[in-house]
Amino acid sequence: MNFEKKESKILDEILYKGVHKSGLTVYVLPKKEHSKSYAAFATHYGSTDYKFIVPGEDNVTEIPDGVAHFLEHKLFEQPDGTNAFDAYGKTGANANAFTSFNSTVYLFSCTDKFYENLEILLDFVSNPYFTKENVEKEQGIIGQEIKMYDDDPDWNVFFNTIECMYHNHPIKKDIAGTVESIAKIDKDLLYKCYNTFYNPTNMILFVCGNVDCDKVEELVDRYVTASPIDEIKRIIPNEPKEIFQRVKEQKLSISIPMFYIGYKDTDVGYDGEKLLRKDIVTTLITQILLSNGSDLYNKLYNESIINDSFNYDYDAEKDYGFTLIGGESLKPKEAYEIITDTLANAEICQEDLDRAKKVGIADFLRMWNSVNGLSNKMVSALFKGEDLFEYQRIISEITLDEVNLRLKEHFKKENCVLSIINPFESKGEI
Repeated sequence: MNFEKKESKILDEILYKGVHKSGLTVYVLPKKEHSKSYAAFATHYGSTDYKFIVPGEDNVTEIPDGVAHFLEHKLFEQPDGTNAFDAYGKTGANANAFTSFNSTVYLFSCTDKFYENLEILLDFVSNPYFTKENVEKEQGIIGQEIKMYDDDPDWNVFFNTIECMYHNHPIKKDIAGTVESIAKIDKDLLYKCYNTFYNPTNMILFVCGNVDCDKVEELVDRYVTASPIDEIKRIIPNEPKEIFQRVKEQKLSISIPMFYIGYKDTDVGYDGEKLLRKDIVTTLITQILLSNGSDLYNKLYNESIINDSFNYDYDAEKDYGFTLIGGESLKPKEAYEIITDTLANAEICQEDLDRAKKVGIADFLRMWNSVNGLSNKMVSALFKGEDLFEYQRIISEITLDEVNLRLKEHFKKENCVLSIINPFESKGEI
């Protein structure tokens, strides 16, 4: 495996990229001065991948909700009855995994025994073990997890916002599925999805820290033995630009109402540098207009409409995107009116943009000092075809006209929805 070298003199970082004979893309980011090392073995497979054509087949496969998350749980289980976490416990590594809308990531960080931990990671992810009995057992475990989320206000206010924005896109589907959907999962379905999406051609290995390319390659040769397959054809239904539903309210056992305002992104359909640029521009806008130094935040806070739980975020993928703004509020509908009116009529000046760029660059540079934070960001970016080494160039090129055009197009009231979780004792208008 030949490693290509990409160097950033501004960042003083080097990233090595190699494509293994199995089709696995391997990234190595050496940080010799760091005491902690990190590895992520990730597949480009998440909850939205429910409808696809397996390479070599002609028919469309449609699977129940929650399979990607179910697979994440099952891969840790070993044929001898042990769990991969048991092996990590002996090495002292901090291991975890998560499933998102678009990916499933298995990861660990450690201060020593890195290559021993990397062997554990590559071994268990590459060797699934599913039986009728262990699948049925997991259905009960995940079923209890799903029921716990039914009463989680953070989870509900988030997914209610998504449901309001989207008509057909599978981002509306709960990542864990439902009790009914996971009951349809069996070992044959798990093996089919595993063999499709866990093929090395659909995966990346990212390692960061005091690591060596040759030693990483040696372990990949030993544990990653599958043959490459053709590209998976993913089927995403057509999604209208219009929102699905303006407002959704729910009652749960909480003391203070919670709300999210969601802005549906209608400018989608691309990835790579164009997507990264849009992400940076939108993040600059939200920082200027919504951070705790902004006029809008201080107005809302000083009038006791919001508290310090107030937050905002922009999530961008090739086929969807949205901005979320919210937190706790005794007056969520008033917060909605003030925020949406302010954003619809705002215009950013050059001075504010220049200041936000400096903050953005500072935050970006700070990220490179955290092995865990940097690695998680890199894995996400790599699946989207984004090159974070180009971040500083891109942010320096962004113009005031570009920012204000994005502000005008994305933060329209017609793109906006409101999700509220009220306390059970709430009566009438908040």
